[in-house]
Amino acid sequence: MVCMSNMAIRCLLFPCIVALAMASLPLASPFNRQSFPEGFIFGGGSAAYQNEGAAREDGKGPSIWDAFTHNYPEKITDHSNGDVATDLYHHYKDDIKLMKEMGLDSFRFSFSWSRILPKGKLSGGVNELGIRFYNNLINELLVNGIKPFVTLFHWDVPLALEDEYGGFLSPKIVDDYRDYVDLCFREFGDRVKYWATVNEPNFFSEFGYDYGYDAPGRCSKYIGNCTSGNSAIEPYQVTHNLLVAHATAVQLYKQRYQPSQQGKIGISVNSNWYIPINQTSSSLMAASRAFDFFTGWITDPITFGDYPETMKSIVGNRLPKFTKEQSNILKHSYDFIGINYYTSSYAADNPFPSTTNLSYTTDSHTTLTEEKDGVPIGEPTDLSWLYICPKGIRSLVHHLDKRYNNSAIIITENGYGDLSNDSLTIKDALKDYTRIKYHRLHLAYLLKAIEEGANVKGYFAWSLFDDFEWFSGYTTKFGLHFVDYKNGLIRYPKYSALWFKKFLAKTKH
Repeated sequence: MVCMSNMAIRCLLFPCIVALAMASLPLASPFNRQSFPEGFIFGGGSAAYQNEGAAREDGKGPSIWDAFTHNYPEKITDHSNGDVATDLYHHYKDDIKLMKEMGLDSFRFSFSWSRILPKGKLSGGVNELGIRFYNNLINELLVNGIKPFVTLFHWDVPLALEDEYGGFLSPKIVDDYRDYVDLCFREFGDRVKYWATVNEPNFFSEFGYDYGYDAPGRCSKYIGNCTSGNSAIEPYQVTHNLLVAHATAVQLYKQRYQPSQQGKIGISVNSNWYIPINQTSSSLMAASRAFDFFTGWITDPITFGDYPETMKSIVGNRLPKFTKEQSNILKHSYDFIGINYYTSSYAADNPFPSTTNLSYTTDSHTTLTEEKDGVPIGEPTDLSWLYICPKGIRSLVHHLDKRYNNSAIIITENGYGDLSNDSLTIKDALKDYTRIKYHRLHLAYLLKAIEEGANVKGYFAWSLFDDFEWFSGYTTKFGLHFVDYKNGLIRYPKYSALWFKKFLAKTKH
């Protein structure tokens, strides 16, 4: 279809949102939940440290994020922390009312490991008040017709385990993680039917152990301002232990709990879509390597039992090896693959990275960029890394389908972020038209992929509320609801929440 007038200009400027003028995509009315297959799950997401608050209440132990934000406030853009966050701990009943008002099928949230086991171990005692809180949260969701989707680990390692043996740097954590998830399956599995073992192990390792931006803030001196760390080795060690922990949890669930509880278990992986910057063989191989080093790093082991060959070839003996037993329990260790997709990048070959200052980030021998010949890959946003490129989600799920034999996929995160602007009135801050466009286009491309055969079972918007966004603090807003942090944490639905309410309505508009 030929673009016209102002739309034509936008199509030329932003190749990834040409869908705005494409009649082949289901953007025209009706486009709503009925457009998707029966049983498709629509939800919203959150994480314990980002939303829960009550950091020192009711027996909760500290996590590495509690320590990181208080010991290194300068590493958080606004020097803030998650001590209170959105205070889900005290507001969950009202928040669930908002979810029900939107028409959500599911709420994705994480358990705080150290709220359940303050010392990280069973031997340190179980916090019954923590168990009670999550029981109350789960029961309230179910009473309101909303399915709990629980992430067992979303980056907040109990500080006691970090202090004792280095957290996920040590294989010792696998047994403690197994004990923790065993307790969770036993206490909550009769009602929780969707489990994710780990959220974004690839980002946790990269940002926490390569760049040092996130807790526990480790990196090589030549990478960043960290007191300790090794960017060439530690990201691989941490991911290796995360993968073994994941496989151990899945094996436990499938053998002991799934037959009676009838739930599903998987993992959530962050994944961009990588587009060769040109059609040369070197760029095509660069895009393939970028996928291997970021997404395949996780999804190959949980499907095939080993790392991608490209990683093994380049990283060599810095990449840990799975034992035969570990490889066997890793193979097909999921009922679904959770994908967190936000944007796409161009990939170009970088054949000569530093041979002395090694790091996980440069090991892929790939340069990623968001521009080609001066033209952005998609519509730019307030965030330097986030471009609106919805067709990437379609390409990504098709690639995953082909590579992993049509495995079930759930989009566990997809969202648009903008910068906090204190000069706006609350009324104006609610007018998030670009966020509506972002979700609408991504859902349209996702539906197209499903119609073409992609095995996608659900979609979770990130995030339900403006929350603590890790090293960005409260300066970045992904929420469908505005949270007034200056006046009692009052929640206000943004226009995007109202759009979802209409989109998810059981009857067609």
